[in-house]
Amino acid sequence: MIRIIDKLLLFIYSIAIGVISVFIVCIGFQWIQEGDLNDMVNELYGTDSFLIATIIVGLVLLVFSLRFFIVSLKRSSSSAPSIDQRTDFGDIRISIETIENLALKAATKQRGVKDLKARIQATDSGLNIILRAVVDGESSIPSLTEEIQKAVKEHVEEIAGIPVTNVAVYIANVIQTAPNKSRVE
Repeated sequence: MIRIIDKLLLFIYSIAIGVISVFIVCIGFQWIQEGDLNDMVNELYGTDSFLIATIIVGLVLLVFSLRFFIVSLKRSSSSAPSIDQRTDFGDIRISIETIENLALKAATKQRGVKDLKARIQATDSGLNIILRAVVDGESSIPSLTEEIQKAVKEHVEEIAGIPVTNVAVYIANVIQTAPNKSRVE
């Protein structure tokens, strides 16, 4: 919602700055004569409602400018979420997507797993890995999920060097395998 409001504010701000720029260019090329400009200024100071409108427009543009200044100083949140580690040699950043791919790679090596999706949650104590799997139903689901949990935990900790506190496996479905029809020749 904030992004939509910022885009709307930027649109209004751009139009206002555009109008002011055109006015300044007209003055620079002397398309607006000095007498006309003096008349406009005299009229501005002669009407209280026009002064109030000018003050409001000026304050609104100032607030917009401050908002855009603050937004420009904020660190961009559009970068991919990552896990940061500090070593003796410097900083290491591993993206959450990399951890997901490591978890999926380890889980797909298990026999009987057909479809996988992973979600990673980084906590202060380590990683929580949530896997959603579809299995073939040929082997015991409890033993299969235990093998998946063990393989994912060991693989992620070994490759990424980040402790895994929990690996949750959700079996979403069992694939119905079509019976093999024997061919008669």
